[in-house]
Amino acid sequence: MNWPLLSVVYSMAATVIVGLLMISALVTGFNEIRHIQIAIVIGLLVAIPVGLFFTKKIGSITGNEEGYKA
Repeated sequence: MNWPLLSVVYSMAATVIVGLLMISALVTGFNEIRHIQIAIVIGLLVAIPVGLFFTKKIGSITGNEEGYKA
């Protein structure tokens, strides 16, 4: 697993997914702090498999599946 790539992809995916969930919660009327916190937690959890998926795809495209070698 390419951990540096996973951290970059996860941070981008988490930002996008949390932002989408927060906007959709606010637009649909769930504007209490508890609803926003739930949207953040769900977004961070959903971003984990998304990050893993895209890290593996990028690794297979670049031919660097085994990861970062220091």
